[in-house]
Amino acid sequence: MKQGDLVTRKSYGGDVIFKIHEFRQQQAILRGVELRLLADAPFRDLQMAPQIDPLEKMGAMRPKWLEAMRRSGAGAAPQEQSDGWQSAEPADSPKPRPAYFELPGKVLHLDGDPNYLRKCMVLYNELRVPADGYYVAEANMADALYRLLPQLQPDIVVITGHDGLLKQRGRTYGDITQLTSYKNSHNFVNAVRVARQFEKNRDALTIVAGACQSHFEALMQAGANYASSPARVLIHALDPLCIAAKVAFTPIKDTVNIVDVIGLTHSGLEGLGGIESRGSYRRGVPRIEYAIHK
Repeated sequence: MKQGDLVTRKSYGGDVIFKIHEFRQQQAILRGVELRLLADAPFRDLQMAPQIDPLEKMGAMRPKWLEAMRRSGAGAAPQEQSDGWQSAEPADSPKPRPAYFELPGKVLHLDGDPNYLRKCMVLYNELRVPADGYYVAEANMADALYRLLPQLQPDIVVITGHDGLLKQRGRTYGDITQLTSYKNSHNFVNAVRVARQFEKNRDALTIVAGACQSHFEALMQAGANYASSPARVLIHALDPLCIAAKVAFTPIKDTVNIVDVIGLTHSGLEGLGGIESRGSYRRGVPRIEYAIHK
């Protein structure tokens, strides 16, 4: 076996496919291919999985919520209400153009996995969510946000990567109330604190934070609007993006329906939770006719 190989763990029945990230003494450090899980395992516990290109596998991922997200808001203008925002085209026009211009919330996405980041950026573009993405190791995310937030001024920050509960004495876990029992939760907490110091208003800056099995309570206390993982379960690679996209296309006068948006994710309320938060979508008039070229 070598770095980059896809493997499973015999002791867990081969339930999760991992990519070998690095070797440390007699153990391999593993990162989930579809789940945001960081794990380790002795060499004897590993077995080879089909060596499918992780980028190809990520490219084939079509989250179940994608079409629902398009219909309900992200990727399409919110349903026009009788509030003065009317189309400038005739009622029988097959593709009416709005008389207004749109400003969805802008996302800054920090990801500890480059493959996940690439897929997320493709989907942000597909959903028409303006987003800047950076591959940053979890331990460096707080410093990265300190530099990037004043420069990019986002409406939504996604802080994610890989996480997991540390193993002690085989499969026995430590005290799950302590940050020291997690692989990266303390790094996510530090990053959330930096973001919240930059903008204290939770409606002015929406923070989505965490990965598999992350310390939900600590992330929320640090200032996140949405976080994983209330039941310490595994979350899908694209779950944080789902939340961010929904916030980006929820009008600023409305609060995001927490139960509905989390219900769209792969892991549901066991994997993600949050607090009432306003959306970041705005409309303006008149319609902008000319693009700005930088």
